[in-house]
Amino acid sequence: MEFILYEVKDTIATITINRPKALNALNSQVLDELDKTLDAVDLNTVRCLILTGAGEKSFVAGADIGEMSTLTKAEGEAFGKKGNDVFRKLETFPIPVIAAVNGFALGGGCEISMSCDIRICSDNAVFGQPEAGLGITPGFGGTQRLARTVGVGMAKQMIYTARNIKADEAYRIGLVNAVYPQEELLPAAEKLASTIAKNAPIAVRNCKKAINDGLQTDMDKAIVIEEKLFGDCFETEDQKAGMANFLEKDKEKKLKVVPFKNC
Repeated sequence: MEFILYEVKDTIATITINRPKALNALNSQVLDELDKTLDAVDLNTVRCLILTGAGEKSFVAGADIGEMSTLTKAEGEAFGKKGNDVFRKLETFPIPVIAAVNGFALGGGCEISMSCDIRICSDNAVFGQPEAGLGITPGFGGTQRLARTVGVGMAKQMIYTARNIKADEAYRIGLVNAVYPQEELLPAAEKLASTIAKNAPIAVRNCKKAINDGLQTDMDKAIVIEEKLFGDCFETEDQKAGMANFLEKDKEKKLKVVPFKNC
């Protein structure tokens, strides 16, 4: 891989988009390498994934404008599909994905962060969908995921104006869950990932699927999705061990004798 770094520590894997001289901009090669990296993740051992960018300036500054500038209509649509296919794979990835946004997250950068389950960012992060100023629309899911994340009105304002927002405003509108100083961002992402990884992996995966699938349908159908995934957890080693452990702790708690104290 030329532009993707992949590292595994225990049950947590980190994917770093490593094209800092271009502010980690997404071209066809980066998308292809990211796609292959996701396919290579060992889901038998990795329980949570962190996505970040190389350097301190940029998470992903967007899609590569140099590559896009000469595209025909058909080529533009194909490039959009390539990005959407990879981002959708990321969004539906079986395990949770945390975006650690370290700097610019513009255009495709904002879009790839929204394909992750959870977004946290550094205090120098900048988000935006500047495509309208370039004569195009967001092409990697921005018109769809931004509205689902921050609400239709705010999404339309950001997209129509092509205005960037800083970390504090991204937190205020719910685009990110937390803001950290630059040097604390990755440790915070790793701590969050570790907390997730300690929970029952089958249950966590089913929770992700229930949320994602349920949001795509009405409540009646969504509840059925939840019921099925809830039922699928039973008879698993995770469920048996988790509940047995709880019952044992509860039994020990009840057996404790509270000393009598005279008033």
